[in-house]
This record gives sequence, structure tokens and C-alpha cells, in this order.
Amino acid sequence: MRVLVPRRPGLALALLAALCACSTPPPDDAARDQLRQIPMRNDDGSTVMLAARVCRPAGDAPARVVVVNHGSPANSAARPRMELEECDGEASRWFLRRGYIVVYALRRGYGDTGGGWAETYGSCRHPDYVDAGLETARDIAAIVDYATALPFARPDGAIVVGQSAGGWGTIAYASLPHPRVAALIVFAGGRGGHRDDIPDSNCGPDRLAEAAGLFGRTSRTPMLWVYARNDTFFRPEIAEALHAAFTASGGQATFVQPAAYDDEGHRLFLGDGGSAIWGPLVARYLAQRGIGSPSAPGGAS
Repeated sequence: MRVLVPRRPGLALALLAALCACSTPPPDDAARDQLRQIPMRNDDGSTVMLAARVCRPAGDAPARVVVVNHGSPANSAARPRMELEECDGEASRWFLRRGYIVVYALRRGYGDTGGGWAETYGSCRHPDYVDAGLETARDIAAIVDYATALPFARPDGAIVVGQSAGGWGTIAYASLPHPRVAALIVFAGGRGGHRDDIPDSNCGPDRLAEAAGLFGRTSRTPMLWVYARNDTFFRPEIAEALHAAFTASGGQATFVQPAAYDDEGHRLFLGDGGSAIWGPLVARYLAQRGIGSPSAPGGAS
């Protein structure tokens, strides 16, 4: 077959460029950062779709999943404005560089997921932290089930990470059967912090500790809990009381209190430079759980 080449060199180059452009595959970055919709069944049989982002590491081999669960703003007006974390964020990069898939999802009542807010604990006078935690755990379970069924994911050895309200939901989730999950990490987990938007003011911290004790009764997987000393949502004595109640009832959790982080320890997990503090702790814990990445670089991102 003969290919006719135009006599004008400029036109020939333009046609050649067009042919090259048509044969060039799309950028790999798009395949590594995917927006998804995760179906979750409500009690009434209806289905809500959780807005989600899936961040894939380099390579095509099936990888373990890290499900990261967000907190809940003290100001309820901020819930509809919440957005998914990005794949190029510091926490994302830390896990991606170690070969994990990172999955973020907005739970019921947050951001683009919308709908009714399921994880309320009721009044500050009589907070129901058990029910609130279990509702968060329901969302986490749906996300884990979806993520571990992805064709490029491993169906076992998943990691659940939770920050603040997402951390409290992770503690609740640990009390339930979770056969696909091998590690659970809590950053500043709890509810009821910043009562009336006031730092170091909490709704019923004693009831929060009681709820932690209840979750500890049926929790079997060893966990990692990290609370910075200058966390104004859950100051050290509250965090210590939660851990004491959880472990006294049978739960297993390594409790770590890093020194003050910046001007607010509650932001440690997602804050700039935070992985230099929590990275080595998480790497050591994952290695102990048998799901670490031996060839990965050091703790900082």
C-alpha cells in the first residue's frame, strides 16, 4: 500500500502530528484518579450513592485498599460544602508511594453525597455516641465492600483509617465483623468536640468513654490510635479515658500521643508535614499487622 505524501512539507507535518495524536493513549493520570459513586442500602430498602474518589498507585498488580474516613465539622452549615480529598494530598501520597489504593468517600449528609445526616448523636445533654458511631460504621462497611471488590484491588488485607468523627466510626466499625480488613487506624477519633464552637469544650466526655468501652467488648483486631497533645477537640485526658475504657473491656489499641502539632493537633493527619510525625508510626503498625511495604521509603512524604 502506498502512502501519498503532500508536496507541501508543512501540511505533511500537520498530518503526521494528527496521526500521532490519534494513536497516543490518554494520560495515565486520569486512570489513577477516579471519581466514583458507591451504592449503599438504607434501612427502608432505598439506595444512596456515596460520592467517592479512588486513587491508584503506579503499576497494574492488584493492591491493598486504604479507606480514609473524614471528620464532621463542628458547624453543621459546613457539611454540605465538604469536598473529597485529592490524590495529590500529603496523606494520599504517603500511601500511594507504598503501593496502596486510597479511597475517599463522603458519607450520608456530606458534600455531593447529600441526603439526610445519619450520624447525629442527639442532644448534648444526652448524647448517643454508640448509635452515632454505628451509623458511621455502616457507611464505612459499604465503602470497604465496594473498594475491595474493584478489579484492580486485593479483596483482603484492607486498611481503614479514620480522622475525628471518621475515627470514631472506625472504632465502631472495629466492633463489628470485618473479614476484609486487617488494620484500623484512628486519628483524633471522637465526637462532641468543640461544643458551641469552643475549643476544649466537649459534650458528655464520660458518655463518650462509656461508648468506647462498649465497642471494645467485641473488637478483636489490634488498632493504632494517634492523638496529638494539643488537640483542642479531644484533649489528652479525654483521649486517654477513651483508650482506657476501650482496652479495659477487651479492645486492643496501641495509643500514641505525639507532641504538639502546629497550632491545632486535631489536623495532624491531613495537615502539612503531618506524615513526618505519623508516617513512622503507621509504617511500624502496618508491618506488625503483616501488610506493610518493606521496599517503601521512610516515614515522611
